Amino acid sequence: MAETSAGILLYRRRPELEVFLGHMGGPFWRGKDAAAWSLPKGTYTDEEPLAAALREFAEEVGRPAPEVEYVELGAFRYSSGKVVTVFAGESDFDPSDIRSNVFEIEWPPRSGRRQAFPELDSAEWFAPDDARERLVKGQRPAVDALMRLLAGD
Repeated sequence: MAETSAGILLYRRRPELEVFLGHMGGPFWRGKDAAAWSLPKGTYTDEEPLAAALREFAEEVGRPAPEVEYVELGAFRYSSGKVVTVFAGESDFDPSDIRSNVFEIEWPPRSGRRQAFPELDSAEWFAPDDARERLVKGQRPAVDALMRLLAGD
């Protein structure tokens, strides 16, 4: 069975549309920009996708997700088979003070030393075209789904 994740794609209109993304933490992503950003998301098993998305947002950003109406944009399949259900909400969330939870890996490889790194090391707002370039490939369709949703407003 495919791994399932859920995430939040915040957007704002200021006056142009922007989406909220986090830069993935850890040594592999350091210094990278293209395809090195993600919406706050994570895996779940026995909970509702929106509840998982809200929990993961709080863990990865360090603050609760805004209390706004969330709309399911869809479930998007990565080439790996992983499926991410994405929920969109409109908010002018302040990205200046993220405090992501951390993960631990052996670093440098084969050194025997373990180091902790934040899941997200920064967060910013981006125009949709810029967001598509920065997002990991499997999440890019979520921006397109958001654009279609808002075009129907």
